Amino acid sequence: MVSTPAQIQADTQTQEVDPQLTEVEEVPTPPTDLPYDDGEPLESTKHRTAMNVLIRACEFHLFQTHQLGYCGGNMFVYYSATQVRNQDFRGPDFFLVLNALPESQKSRKYWAIWDEGGRYPDLIIELMSPSTAKIDTDEKKELYQNTFKTLDYIVYNPWEPSSLQGWTLDGNLTYQSLEADSRGWLWCRSVGLWVGTWQGEGQGHPGVWLRFFDEAGNLVLLPEELEKQRAEAEAQRAEAETQRAEAEAQRAEAETQRAEAEAQRAEAEAQRAENAEAENARLKALLQQRGIDFE
Repeated sequence: MVSTPAQIQADTQTQEVDPQLTEVEEVPTPPTDLPYDDGEPLESTKHRTAMNVLIRACEFHLFQTHQLGYCGGNMFVYYSATQVRNQDFRGPDFFLVLNALPESQKSRKYWAIWDEGGRYPDLIIELMSPSTAKIDTDEKKELYQNTFKTLDYIVYNPWEPSSLQGWTLDGNLTYQSLEADSRGWLWCRSVGLWVGTWQGEGQGHPGVWLRFFDEAGNLVLLPEELEKQRAEAEAQRAEAETQRAEAEAQRAEAETQRAEAEAQRAEAEAQRAENAEAENARLKALLQQRGIDFE
């Protein structure tokens, strides 16, 4: 049975889960020259597009709903001195940290939790490929559960629309599988949005993409999609106004034609009466010529 967003929210309040209940390993002297690029490109253009669509849609949603948060992707998340020493540089394809300064207010090359008040990601999405699927569903899942305490973790292969799956922390801070609804979507209580597949254009590329949806099921739009939607609505309004004006012009033309027809009818009636009067006068004159009195 799939829980509704309202039920999940109530459960969350009852459990009072704090996804950040973890201690940050001390870094005596936080380095300032951390690597931020491993030189490895994303698996494919589709992976890169999928990541960018998620980041931009999430950023725009936070902006429109007046929420603070940072959306990152394919960047390193540093969480310990050991990680730095071992050069463990793998980072999530997409992550969201709520109540953090957005990119527009604080530019970052990487996310180092000792520079961010100990904040770990609240939502992580990994875009799998055949070569990373096992790591994403085993090693990274364990890391995000035990170290990051990330509330929602989702994996998806952009080339396989049926690959969507995810987990959410329970009251014991252990990942439990997220149950998909009838649409195949997963509810992310961390951000209060659905995550599901959507067919259309992702930054100009047609295909099936992983997208965010609000609680009512409406697509969380990208800025250009909202602008296009507004432009289409304005075009429809202008078209409706044009049609209304044309209908009014047609009505006025019909009224003119009706008035002209009425004038022609009146003129024909007057001509008929005039002809009848002339005919009567002719008949009267003819009868008088014959000595017949005409009254």
